[in-house]
Amino acid sequence: MKQVRIGLLLTALVGGLVWVVWGRAAAGGSLLFGLLAVGIQVIAVGVLRPAISAPVKKLAVRWLVGTVMRLAGAGIWAAAVIVDRAAFPPLPTAVGYLGVLIPLLFMETRFLR
Repeated sequence: MKQVRIGLLLTALVGGLVWVVWGRAAAGGSLLFGLLAVGIQVIAVGVLRPAISAPVKKLAVRWLVGTVMRLAGAGIWAAAVIVDRAAFPPLPTAVGYLGVLIPLLFMETRFLR
């Protein structure tokens, strides 16, 4: 639960920053991709947590699943930018996704305790 609260706080902060720098229109896409990053990270940690004390092979497989999910999020970002560049401007939405995902990724070890 702490991970979700921190993720939502990061999403709000990054969304506010995007609003200030690029304007209101860009903030929507940024917030959407920030929320996507929070969801992906919560699921990835949930998948990895049961394997922390398991054999290395099981841990590696679950870690890989989380990594693939994060890359799939980047694929969703790319598809959204290609389909509707006006609603999802590339730089602000990338800042929304990565600006939330990367700090949560660095805090992942704390969430796995």
